Amino acid sequence: MGLTALQVHGEGLGAAGVNDYRGATTAAHFGDPQAEFAALRDGCGVYDLGFRAKISLTGGDRVRWLNGMVTNNMRDLAAGQGVYAFLLNPQGHILGDLYAYNRGESITVDTDCGQVEKILATFDHYIIMDDVEVANLGEQLTALGIAGPKARTVLAAAGFAVAEMQPLQAQPVTWHGTDCTLVRAEDEQSVSYEIWLAPASVRTLWDALRAAGGAPVGSEALELDRIISGVPMYGMDIRERDLPQETEQARALNFNKGCYVGQEIVERIRSRGTVHRKFTGFLAEGAVQIAAGTRIIAGEKEVGEITSAASLHFADKTVALGYIRREVGVPGREIMIGTTRATVVQLPVEDAVLFTERSLEQHPA
Repeated sequence: MGLTALQVHGEGLGAAGVNDYRGATTAAHFGDPQAEFAALRDGCGVYDLGFRAKISLTGGDRVRWLNGMVTNNMRDLAAGQGVYAFLLNPQGHILGDLYAYNRGESITVDTDCGQVEKILATFDHYIIMDDVEVANLGEQLTALGIAGPKARTVLAAAGFAVAEMQPLQAQPVTWHGTDCTLVRAEDEQSVSYEIWLAPASVRTLWDALRAAGGAPVGSEALELDRIISGVPMYGMDIRERDLPQETEQARALNFNKGCYVGQEIVERIRSRGTVHRKFTGFLAEGAVQIAAGTRIIAGEKEVGEITSAASLHFADKTVALGYIRREVGVPGREIMIGTTRATVVQLPVEDAVLFTERSLEQHPA
């Protein structure tokens, strides 16, 4: 795994360690991941998004072609807007997930670095006589993220003019002479943005956001925030053996867009009834260790498995994500995760994030 652009220019960042995250090497934390999580929820956190890869699609057939490849509607996507989608094989199994943004004269596909080679290979396989050019923008673009209720204040203090934006809106901006793209996060309840820019400028922007009041956040806190938010990660919570409706990610599916690879299976599931498993959350008392793959037991029967888990040390609870049989996966139902007693909870795991006052007292951002 290669270093992110920020890590390449990372001397003096202050990271307490690095790790491999989502296909790239980035900062693990800057001292206290739980405090960094508190910054994301209660203040303003700034973080490296160099583990996200960008792919450009150009050519006259790009919209029609991509609309026939992914599970969401590209045909009617307005310029400047994005969608979340799955890439499927003909059997309806998930090859990857991605965001696709209509940039007017091109489409930008955004996915984890760990998926980019597979997605590029799949794209190449299906471009036959189509007027579509695919380019990996890894050498040209990287990104930083900023999130938290004070994020807009920090952006303004750093020199950004932030207009009202819709979720998944991508807007070109200029920052101190540097061309950037500002992207509003998908969750309209959160204050979260991405800033795409050339790798050579990423350290300057990082320092500016830090000087404006953003707290540095590493991948361990990002992972904690992801799990509590109930957002599945491809390769961990979403695997090639999973079917789209099992993941509970209705935001990735459009049933009125016409044909695409794997569409027949997705439509058959919709028309004939629900699948037997569903992706959901679990909450356990105590900061315990739960490994991915741990079996879920209800009434002495195996009914599912865990895919991700995180301990909230300041709240003395553990949050987990995974798959469970639908008839058992009712919020409030008590189950066993290995030897740990837990409760099925609705996503996002609200009970696990309502610790604002306590988290700030114990871990000031």
